[in-house]
Amino acid sequence: MIDMSGSTYGTIFKISTWGESHGKALGVIIDGCPAGLSLTEHDIQLDLDRRKPGKNKYATGRKESDTVEIMSGVFEGKTTGTPISLLVYNTDQRSKDYSHIAETYRPGHADFNFDQKYGFRDYRGGGRSSGRETVARVAAGAVAKKILSAVNVSVLTYTLSIGDIKINKDNFEAEEILENPFAMPDYLAALNAEPYLDDMMKQGDSVGGVIECQISGLKPGIGEPVFDKLDACLAKGILSIGAIKGIEFGLGFRCSKALGSFNNDEMFYNENKDLIKYTNHAGGVLGGMSDGSPIIFRAAVKPTPSISKTQKTVTTTLQNTTINVHGRHDPIIVPRAVIVVEAMAAITVVDLMFMNMLSKLDHIKKIYC
Repeated sequence: MIDMSGSTYGTIFKISTWGESHGKALGVIIDGCPAGLSLTEHDIQLDLDRRKPGKNKYATGRKESDTVEIMSGVFEGKTTGTPISLLVYNTDQRSKDYSHIAETYRPGHADFNFDQKYGFRDYRGGGRSSGRETVARVAAGAVAKKILSAVNVSVLTYTLSIGDIKINKDNFEAEEILENPFAMPDYLAALNAEPYLDDMMKQGDSVGGVIECQISGLKPGIGEPVFDKLDACLAKGILSIGAIKGIEFGLGFRCSKALGSFNNDEMFYNENKDLIKYTNHAGGVLGGMSDGSPIIFRAAVKPTPSISKTQKTVTTTLQNTTINVHGRHDPIIVPRAVIVVEAMAAITVVDLMFMNMLSKLDHIKKIYC
């Protein structure tokens, strides 16, 4: 089946998202979730609450509860093995806030591209290209994370840096990720980020940053050796998030300046006959497959394109003009994007794990013999 709109992701564990920023609702259909998984709306709501708007002054003022409803695929608290449909209603759209840009292209947005592709665009918040579409991904990611938890795989995602302010790994406390408005696991870094963001907001400008993700507990051999490499699939999933402009694994771009003797991760067997690496410069992926150590990648997040500073642009009738973007917008996307990155990582890994079940006859015999 051809997915004309590019709104379906995955091979076995497959998600299809739908809805617009200022439409009636958004949602996702999940196909390929096995039966017997404990799942409630509360499980999903926990993650949706991490990305929802209006939580603090560093997020858009749009007030959405992002309350999820399970429409199908769950019976008496357990998944049934049939498609799971999740729904989140929009309740605080203010389409009039966007009337001033109906005939003007916003710098940094996909307005012009949409017009060229479809012959029209939904100027109310960007339609399908809006970051609000990620509500559906986060809902699906919550389901994927429950599957991973059942097989002792965990995903930890956090803000590594905001502008030039970077966390100190010596101060790393995972609990802090949910305790400060920047999703930083370093209390001091979060304190330093606050006045910096306040100053940018006063100037009518925005800020970007870097999100880091660690996937732990993944067995070796997940991922395919050619086109569906683990890192390639993760890159596709993460780069499909609108605000993400770059990704690197392990040592990343620094490996281009390293010697092979440093870049190679030397190995040894421990007393339990487990294969251990002295370092993890590969980021847990070799030959497109997991090597048993933590998968570590970083994603670069661009500054929010909607800013109140005056910018040069053009109208839909090709007239030169200027624009000040008004309305309710995040001065920084990074903290709310953390859970979106986590969701796409979980969805990708679950799909590749399910694909890996067919890689050896022994796996099939365990089920059917």
